[in-house]
Amino acid sequence: MGFCGRVLFVAATLLVAIGYKQFRDATGPLPVPTLDPKEYWGPGDVRQYKEDPAIKPFKVTYSPEVIEKLRSKLNDTPTLVKPLEGTAFEYGFNSNRLQEILKYWKTSYLNKWTEREAFLNQFPHFKTQIQGLNIHFIHVKPKVPAGTKVLPLLLLHGWPGSVREFYDVIPKLTTKSDDKDFVFEVVVPSLPGYGWSQGASKQGLSPSRIAVIMKNLMDRVGHKKFYVQGGDWGSLIANLISTLYQDNVYGVHLNMCGVQGLKAILKSIVASFAPSTFIDAKYVEYYYPAGPKFMYILAESGYMHIQATKPDTIGTALVGNPVGLAAYIIEKFSTWTNPSYRQLADGGLEKYFTLDSLLDNIMVYYLTDSITTSQRIYYEAFSASEFALAIDRIPTRVPAACAKFKYELMHTLDWALRDHFTNLIQSNHFDDGGHFAAMQLPNVLYKDLVEFVKKVEQ
Repeated sequence: MGFCGRVLFVAATLLVAIGYKQFRDATGPLPVPTLDPKEYWGPGDVRQYKEDPAIKPFKVTYSPEVIEKLRSKLNDTPTLVKPLEGTAFEYGFNSNRLQEILKYWKTSYLNKWTEREAFLNQFPHFKTQIQGLNIHFIHVKPKVPAGTKVLPLLLLHGWPGSVREFYDVIPKLTTKSDDKDFVFEVVVPSLPGYGWSQGASKQGLSPSRIAVIMKNLMDRVGHKKFYVQGGDWGSLIANLISTLYQDNVYGVHLNMCGVQGLKAILKSIVASFAPSTFIDAKYVEYYYPAGPKFMYILAESGYMHIQATKPDTIGTALVGNPVGLAAYIIEKFSTWTNPSYRQLADGGLEKYFTLDSLLDNIMVYYLTDSITTSQRIYYEAFSASEFALAIDRIPTRVPAACAKFKYELMHTLDWALRDHFTNLIQSNHFDDGGHFAAMQLPNVLYKDLVEFVKKVEQ
């Protein structure tokens, strides 16, 4: 080989060894951190705070004056800019379609507000104080014969959703049926800063800290161990709960499964050269080709960039502004349900959703003035301290399931997921469905969740 060759060989070997060590150090498993279960997020000095553990009934109720003020705002809507000729939702919410929805909102919908209020109150609502915040939640206990197996289940929504997303699936979960020998006792909280849950007064209420609050909520209602299901932020928070509190979670079911980090990226790149080696050929299109998938995410994530950097700026433009709020939020129920709906003049909004259900969700944000506080989670999620937790490098042994709906914003290979979810016992692909699965396809989500729980309970 010669002296020079030997030197080059040794140098190359050292570089490879050093590179491998750096890769291992950057991707290897980490221990579970301990987060403060009493961290205070309320206003003022924590020394003046004494937590009230009482669970108090709550009802969604607003005076006729509040509703008429909203109607007045909708009546005073300025003339909207006409869409470009020949366009649908390609430039955002089509203003012709928006005018139709606004007309329905201020007439048909608001005219039956007492009916919608009763609909929202069909399940028992409560509030309780946790870590300085008043947390709102729905709690449905099944009415079943003695001896029926009852399993506690925490359901977590995301942005721009709310507890309203779960209204069609809650009865299925809490009712005895032939397809399962158990029922669920369901807890559905509004995330802090969403809807009727108080927002933080202190900086740093990130997804990991919200996971702590949600765990404390389940303790408060009497469940030391439970199942958890979530999508969007609810998916990440459910992941965090099942990672930080592995002894307290029977199983975690997600409909937006993802992991971050160098190893996941490298596995995605490797699999792209021969996708069908890693995925059933009929599902390759869920993940590849990577280029168009990346461009789609780039096109759909503009909102995320502003909310992760200036949440209060965009919040100021939307709070108390029903027209802007409707356009900003409902547009997501079009393109995030199916990207092809951008080419439809009506946005495809009523293919799966009713206008009442979409406006119920908007009312949650409008009536509570919670749009700004709901968006701050993005800022906190992208903070250096949150990234430093490297949650996806902490293996969780909790049984896990992933429901992959075809038009979800992004998908992650099971090969990459298993580094974190070491007990991934179910991963199903569905040939329809998007980001708001619980609201769009409640039967499908319900059946997938039941299938998973049966595997855990057997």
